[in-house]
Amino acid sequence: MTLSSQLKIQPVILCGGSGSRLWPLSRAGFPKQFLCLTGKESLFQQATLRLAALGADDIGVASPYIVSGEEHRFLALEQLREIGVELGAALLEPVGRNTAPALTLAALAALEGGQDPILVVTPADQTVADQAAFTQALQDAVREASTGAIVILGITPDRPETGYGYIKTSASAEQVLDVASFVEKPNVETAQRYLAEGSYYWNAGMFVLKASVWMAALQRFAPNIATATRTAWEQRTIDTSAFSNASSKFVRPGKAEFTAIAAESVDYAVMEHCPGSEFPIKMIPLAAGWSDLGAWDAVWNVLPKDESGNAHFGDVITTDSRNTLVHATSRLVTLVGVENIVVIETPDAVLVADRSRSQDVKAIVSQLQNEGREEHTLHRKVHRPWGWYDSIDEGGRFKVKRIQVNPKASLSLQKHHHRAEHWIVVTGTAEITNGDKVLLLSENQSTYIPLGETHRLANPGTIPLEIIEVQSGSYLGEDDIVRFEDNYGRGGK
Repeated sequence: MTLSSQLKIQPVILCGGSGSRLWPLSRAGFPKQFLCLTGKESLFQQATLRLAALGADDIGVASPYIVSGEEHRFLALEQLREIGVELGAALLEPVGRNTAPALTLAALAALEGGQDPILVVTPADQTVADQAAFTQALQDAVREASTGAIVILGITPDRPETGYGYIKTSASAEQVLDVASFVEKPNVETAQRYLAEGSYYWNAGMFVLKASVWMAALQRFAPNIATATRTAWEQRTIDTSAFSNASSKFVRPGKAEFTAIAAESVDYAVMEHCPGSEFPIKMIPLAAGWSDLGAWDAVWNVLPKDESGNAHFGDVITTDSRNTLVHATSRLVTLVGVENIVVIETPDAVLVADRSRSQDVKAIVSQLQNEGREEHTLHRKVHRPWGWYDSIDEGGRFKVKRIQVNPKASLSLQKHHHRAEHWIVVTGTAEITNGDKVLLLSENQSTYIPLGETHRLANPGTIPLEIIEVQSGSYLGEDDIVRFEDNYGRGGK
């Protein structure tokens, strides 16, 4: 049975989280949802395309909402452009407040203009092997949600997993199951019992429900979050300057008001209270090769392997090694006579870990944070809304960067208090504002930006502009920027 074309569906993709267990590929400035770990598309792109497939039956599937932090907005926008998906709105959290306030922002946005669509909510950092099974389960969930029910997708477990919360269902052979309760992450013995009993499912954090139903349930079970999020929503600002399509927008709730909201998950705030209440809560079983790729051992599980159980990406040579995961980004990695290890190589950091200890990578990230090191936040190559830069060398009073500026893009009009800059054009054409002068430079030409001079770098051409920047001065940190004009809403320093 196909879905009615009268149904209006609003995809909601939750893009928060840092994915610290997948360091050093995943970092706070470029978290795991934007990485390509299991194919050509990032996990965020995969999630977006999975929800877009709901439109195959000509139902009203809207352009997706994403709920993200301010720092990832242009990264998400660029990845949507790469797959040809138009953004509905980016709902930008000034601070992380867990998934309940995030979903509430999406519900309030969806209810604007008198609409009450069915929200199809998914995290951005999961993978699914069987698209057809996933689409069928979502269609069943949408059909059930159209009656006013809250619907969860529960993952059919294939092992006694201790890293997930579980959903206990009523014993039934039906496709739509009643949720009896939610249970915390179990120990090994309890997880084995759950697997044997067959009425327990992994909680994947995917929900389908009407926007009005979410708001009513939130008001019933967590009125403080409902009231505080409405207050922050009433103080929202809307920015359409970055979009060619005026219907797309960045929406920023009031910062002070949003910061005051209690941080709670969807489960703790609402879902765990629904069984036995006036809010019917159902579960659709999902057997579609799902994984949340929460740590490197999970990535190894879903990747293709050779006859020795090795899963390798990049320039890797091994001998007499088994059940290993290697991700080589910038150089040759070799293994000799090892088993069950993970090696993740990036230009500025290398992780070597026992595959069974993958969950403990988070402790390394915590140590980096405590020591104030940048490696937990940024890669050597940093993406910006205008392109990217790669810090290829630095010393006591100098830093060398490769900078690429996208066609028709520009950096902000800015100055630095502590450094001067030399720019050499490698490819493309550079339009350079240097004080009161504007000049065009082409390949092999260069210029000098004195300390304290107002300047801007722009690409007026149709191909990417690449330059080499040599900084010199007493302080070379990225926070030594005073912006006067910016096309991307980044004010101040």
